[in-house]
Amino acid sequence: MADGVLSGKRIGVIGAGAMGSALCNGLVKSGAAPASALLVSDAHGAHLERIHAALGVRTTADNAQVAEQSDIVVLAVKPNTVPVALADIRDAVRADQLLISIAAGVRIRAIEAEIPVPVAVVRAMPNTAAQVNAGACAFARGAHASDMHLEWVAAIFRSVGSAIQLDERLMDAVTALSGSGPAYIYLVIEALIDGGVKVGLPHEMAHQLAAQTVLGAAKMVIETGRHPAELKDMVATPAGTTITALAALEHAGLRAALIDAVERAAQRSAELGQ
Repeated sequence: MADGVLSGKRIGVIGAGAMGSALCNGLVKSGAAPASALLVSDAHGAHLERIHAALGVRTTADNAQVAEQSDIVVLAVKPNTVPVALADIRDAVRADQLLISIAAGVRIRAIEAEIPVPVAVVRAMPNTAAQVNAGACAFARGAHASDMHLEWVAAIFRSVGSAIQLDERLMDAVTALSGSGPAYIYLVIEALIDGGVKVGLPHEMAHQLAAQTVLGAAKMVIETGRHPAELKDMVATPAGTTITALAALEHAGLRAALIDAVERAAQRSAELGQ
């Protein structure tokens, strides 16, 4: 085990799609949990065959079986299928279990209301970069979740990246920033590639340079701890190419557009949870 927090815990994952598979992969590859401790369910047999072949985890088509045989149950399903998954497991859930939901917009109280016993519920919002062990996740505790439960949650999501705890009232903001955020950055990378091609670079070279530049800039922010504005100023020399480009970005409204995107996504997340 990576840190022993999940030692002896049986972990069930309902949903073997991109995020469910990423969590299983992270848990096993990091050593946080052995494959034998994981039981995964999904309505699609092909998903189960793929994850069993890749990791050796146990699989089933029965969601109730996952709840019956797990200490921790992760609902790794889309928001519109949460009611179905909860209906499948509601009579199998025990009061000593932990339920973790990663469904965007689904409130903790909505999950607690569907379970007949007072079970610990934690709502989490990871992002797709968990698939390459670089995910950003935030999680919030329900009424019955203890500090020990939060340690389990942190261990699970830190196996695929970083994880922080916050109040549930901030989860719509998290969904808008880091949950949806990879899509914003993909758009930026795509635009940088197009810009590189426009000024003469072959497409494959522009692709490699743009992606690595974004990766490197993010690592600089994280590893130096410096404010992005300070790092930006380090690149921009007087009357140079960078400050000229930054002026063009400001004139085009890039900063305002990104801020507006996060705000609108947060509003939409709040609507989905009503």
